[in-house]
Amino acid sequence: MLQSSGRMRTPFGERAFAILLFQDLSIIPLITIVAALGVEQGDGNGASGWMLALQTVAAIAGLILAGRFLLRPLFRLIGGMGEREMFVVAGLFTVLASAAVMELLGLSTALGAFIAGVMLADTPYRHELEADIEPFRSILLGLFFLAVGMMLDLRAIADNPGFVIAMAAALVAAKTAVITALGMVMKMAWRSALALGLLLSQGGEFAFVLFTVAQQGQVIDAETASLFGAIVTLSMATTPFLMMLTKFLRDPDKAGPRKGPAADGASALVIGYGRFGQTVAQMLILAGIRVSMIDTKVSQIDIAEEFGSTVHYGDGTRMDLLRQAGAQDAALILFCIDGDQLSPDFLAMVKEAFPKADILVRAFDRRTLIKLADAPIARSVREMMESAIAMGRGALDSAGLSLGEIERVEETYRDNDAMRLTDQIAAGDIYGGRERAIVQGSQSGGKARGENSGDPAATI
Repeated sequence: MLQSSGRMRTPFGERAFAILLFQDLSIIPLITIVAALGVEQGDGNGASGWMLALQTVAAIAGLILAGRFLLRPLFRLIGGMGEREMFVVAGLFTVLASAAVMELLGLSTALGAFIAGVMLADTPYRHELEADIEPFRSILLGLFFLAVGMMLDLRAIADNPGFVIAMAAALVAAKTAVITALGMVMKMAWRSALALGLLLSQGGEFAFVLFTVAQQGQVIDAETASLFGAIVTLSMATTPFLMMLTKFLRDPDKAGPRKGPAADGASALVIGYGRFGQTVAQMLILAGIRVSMIDTKVSQIDIAEEFGSTVHYGDGTRMDLLRQAGAQDAALILFCIDGDQLSPDFLAMVKEAFPKADILVRAFDRRTLIKLADAPIARSVREMMESAIAMGRGALDSAGLSLGEIERVEETYRDNDAMRLTDQIAAGDIYGGRERAIVQGSQSGGKARGENSGDPAATI
């Protein structure tokens, strides 16, 4: 809901997501505690409960370690192969394996799937995985809510309607009060803090997992578990209405000023982390702009990680991957890959899908600039031009020219190059503006070809 309302990557959305993630992670110690309190049927000494708790901790720790030391090499291998389908297979296998481990321990498979998701999110391949499983997500999300609805015991509500409604209201009120108070402690404006509390006031989906474990361990009976499930389900049903209410309460202008270019939530998406992309990304980072970097070369990702940078694996010329990487909220999308990989139609699609972002493109040469002349880009840069000009200035300095002469030569060259490029774009090929090509015209210096059109060497 935060994503669909465009608030996911705002400071408000980031706080809400952080609380939701912490809430989901808290299920691990809660299940461990409940398992320790439980007893096996026919045994009242509690020993089996503690054993199950230790097994749960060991299994979760083992899965996390496996994700750290096994998943990364696996996905690195798949990334080197370049087979997209293998990412889906490996991701699904990870989820099924983690769920199977939890099932063997008598715990919820949903917990195993959640742990698998956390492990996969900790790899540089998360954007590629998110994009590849996108077609399945809506279906699985629908099945989840279907399952939640089927868990609702209408008989429990019918037998205790007043109690269920009152407890659901109490749950919403209690969570709202606690989260609002925490928000104000963190120096949020009271309106924003209250909006955050209302948005996150419902019970979490892992409550059903906790109730199931508690029932299996005889901590609570089946009737109580159904009653608690009805209360949580009813609180979850209030979410859309509370979400609408938060739009009127949230006061972003009083949320506290933030300094620097990121004050408006500005962010940049850098596609391609080679020599060109590294320089661009580092300049943006120095300016205080949040940067997300994507590359298809596994070796480049590994090298970046050695220097403390996080580069995600993925093909930045895929629209679905750009969405997963947050392009809809980015202020800048910089294609630092070879411009020959981009077409005007693709860039037009990117601009239409992400109108808030300025698109900047690295161009391989003049041909690329001509091809992208009608593309909706804010700026294009020839990858070798500035470095070649810098070397030319150094050569002129070594040749004994004064600083003023060097600057005059550079200005003349830049003006002539810009006019020539304009002619080439108008002509649609590199032969436009041939008369402006600078060739060896005399011993005293170079001339544009129009000044010495008979020079046979003027073929640029």
